[in-house]
Amino acid sequence: MEEMNKKNLSRRGFLKTAALAGAALAMPGGLDNVFAAGTKQQPETSGKDTDAAHITGHRVLGTGEAVFEVSALGFGVMGMTYNRSQHPDKKQCIRLLHEAVDRGVTLFDTAIIYGPLNNEELAGEALSEFKGKINVTTKFGHEVINGKGTGRQDSRPQTIRRYCEESLRRLRLDSLPMFYQHRADPNVSAEEVASTIADLMKEGKVQRWGMCEVSPETIRKAHAVCPLTAIQSEYHLMHRLVEDNGVLDTCRELGIGFVPYSPINRGFLGGCINEYTVFDSNNDNRQTLPRFQPEAMRANMRIVNALQAFGRTRGMTSAQVALGWLLQKAPWIVPIPGTTKLSHLEENLRTLEFALSPEEWKELEVAVATIPVVGDRYNAEQQRQVGR
Repeated sequence: MEEMNKKNLSRRGFLKTAALAGAALAMPGGLDNVFAAGTKQQPETSGKDTDAAHITGHRVLGTGEAVFEVSALGFGVMGMTYNRSQHPDKKQCIRLLHEAVDRGVTLFDTAIIYGPLNNEELAGEALSEFKGKINVTTKFGHEVINGKGTGRQDSRPQTIRRYCEESLRRLRLDSLPMFYQHRADPNVSAEEVASTIADLMKEGKVQRWGMCEVSPETIRKAHAVCPLTAIQSEYHLMHRLVEDNGVLDTCRELGIGFVPYSPINRGFLGGCINEYTVFDSNNDNRQTLPRFQPEAMRANMRIVNALQAFGRTRGMTSAQVALGWLLQKAPWIVPIPGTTKLSHLEENLRTLEFALSPEEWKELEVAVATIPVVGDRYNAEQQRQVGR
């Protein structure tokens, strides 16, 4: 292991090693025990490869009637059909989703707007057979007409109801484990949205709910009407706004879970994307984001280098460092990295096998804080839709 730690474990190097040596990078200890006190053990999964990474613990989102027990890492399905350039064919995607289930992942995330619609359809086809063992969460809010997104939000009660029924059909479920409002509708109050969800819960069509990219004030208003299980927002070492705007503090105070999306910053913190990367012009929103323009990526690569340097002496890739940093922040935080590659799934799940001290994580934060982030995360139109 000492020899392994001396290697330059960039993400690309990890993937090559993983393909040749399987679980050779496994290390003792575990984030489940360090970061989530009182973690229970899930039943053994039916994985075909006994050396493959498996999640054996869980985390809890929400409290009281809104409680939701899930695996310590979830799986973001979006990139299998939407906004992430080329992707494998459907059969390969289904095979990878089944592999994630076999390895103990119980939380899968999709949305109506992903595709639109075809991401839910994929999740339904791949995961409906695991009812009772795993949970698929989805989102409403972005207006979709005739299978196309309009760029507007629509959270009127009648629209929420229609989207709920349509999501149930596509996901092949009788009840949605969790239904997020994807973006706030400026024309519909948080209280009215919460009341509509409460009615759907009484009818058994929705079990829990959450909101995405909303302000502390909106969270409080909605939670007072119908208790929230989780807030989903972007959160990683290059975007820590929820630490400063009161969102994480509000979740902690009210007992609401937090689900960071894009926890590896749309793949950038994994080290496989740089200024020369060419994104699919027809299926990748990164080409429109200021932070993913060549000059910004060139400057921000210094942050990736800092993660690689930190991980190199600990046998961790930069992606594992990024995920591990999130997991140690609070036991009610559950990141949902997405992937289309088995090697990346293995890499992500191995994160749970590393145990670092608070002092080490502080060392990382200090190192990254000295490097300015270049470029906004969204363009102006998308930025107007968040933080309401």
